[in-house]
Amino acid sequence: MEFAPLITTLRNGSRIEIAAACPAAQALGLRPGMAVTQARAQVPGLDIRPADPEGDLASLRSLAILAARRWSPCVALSGEDGLFLDLSGTAHLFGGEAKMARHIVRLLARAGFTARIAIADTPGAAWALARYHGHCLCPPGEQARALAGLPTPALRIDEAAAELLKRLGVDRIGQLAALPRAPLTRRFGAATVLRLDQALGRIAEPLDPVIPPESIAVRQRFAEPIASAEAIEHWLGQLTPRLAAALEDEGLGVQALECIADRIDGVPQRIRIGLARPNRDPAHLLRLLKRRIEDVEPGYGIDAITLHVRRAAPLGPEPVVERLDEEAAPDITTLVDTLATRIGQDAMWRMRAVESDMPERSLARAPVLDPPIRNGERPKVDDVRQLDRSAALHPWHPAWPKPARLLRRPERLDHVIAELPDQPPRRFTWRGRPHQVIRADGPERVQGEWWKRDAERLSVRDYFRVEDEAGRRYWLFRAGDGERAATGDLSWYLHGVFG
Repeated sequence: MEFAPLITTLRNGSRIEIAAACPAAQALGLRPGMAVTQARAQVPGLDIRPADPEGDLASLRSLAILAARRWSPCVALSGEDGLFLDLSGTAHLFGGEAKMARHIVRLLARAGFTARIAIADTPGAAWALARYHGHCLCPPGEQARALAGLPTPALRIDEAAAELLKRLGVDRIGQLAALPRAPLTRRFGAATVLRLDQALGRIAEPLDPVIPPESIAVRQRFAEPIASAEAIEHWLGQLTPRLAAALEDEGLGVQALECIADRIDGVPQRIRIGLARPNRDPAHLLRLLKRRIEDVEPGYGIDAITLHVRRAAPLGPEPVVERLDEEAAPDITTLVDTLATRIGQDAMWRMRAVESDMPERSLARAPVLDPPIRNGERPKVDDVRQLDRSAALHPWHPAWPKPARLLRRPERLDHVIAELPDQPPRRFTWRGRPHQVIRADGPERVQGEWWKRDAERLSVRDYFRVEDEAGRRYWLFRAGDGERAATGDLSWYLHGVFG
């Protein structure tokens, strides 16, 4: 399967430019900064997607944190697509600089990243070699010789200075390094000379390292092992306030919490709880932990208990009631957390309405605490949509209530007796059990959504609400309008059950 060349785009004023291009697109002559219209004319069939600079920067920062935990304690961001790693004192742990570079490249390739690594004495030399030379291991003290043949933009100087140097015939770093410092500073400014001296190692270039966040944990050791549920509950009551205080200092709320009880025999007992929303209420955390104490097997005794925050996030905004006599909306977060500890988060959901004529497509699962749908952007003054003053239509017609339970797929009915074309059924059999209809309402006609499937271009369903002799109410339909064979085969199906 062949894939179209991929580019991402950014808006620069009234102009849409290429932000990044894949290797296949670059081989066709597409470069960042080129207008998208020119790219379309040059290469038809491009795969064009909007760029996400904020997301790219967040991913790069996450990679920097991973590198700081695995490869080097000092890792800094290098622009929008690179990282600086200080390998002083760490390369020998991976078998030397060459093996460490190969190890990093392999791990990044396994994660889907294409990387080029250059190792040099200075950050400036490493930056230039990685971007303008490729994979390179510069010997100590040889950065001047390694940089001599590279173009002057490899020094990270501004475009105006690089263009002026090129017009004067200085297009290589070696030529620039041979010029006298005083005239060079007067003509091109101190920034150009600073970058040159930093790359050659004459002036130090400090890095702004990324500091990995430390995991939050509270621990309690015991002089004598404990083995009773009452003792475990007591010490959990002592640890949760300390954990809440640590979270408050960081401005965070816990989303995933793990309690580890260290037994004397070295077999840890673990309790894991998840929260629907970030929370640091010690009473609520304690209630969730107490429900799981029965899962702990103390054995010959527990000599330490630790609460680890596995996932945390900033606390969300709290609802504010403007009027003093108005009651705030009930918060079901604590109820959701309590139920999740018993049946799991995946076993709970809410149903949301979806705009569709077909009943099976008019419902969709939503998270229990799904945030409210935000209104769209305010339309412009000359937007014709502002002329429509009518209220938005509800996706479900209020005159035709839907059943409390909608089957996953309609189930076919047998032995149906009904008068065509518009009368409800008098009798039907569902799952081998006959039902006599005593009351009915309908039909509610539903047309197929021809714009989604060609098979529904002529299909018709006539829905009826019926009640049998036992008082049970069902929602069933006939395939076809009862007059034209193209609309359906006149078979009957049960689609839902009313509460």
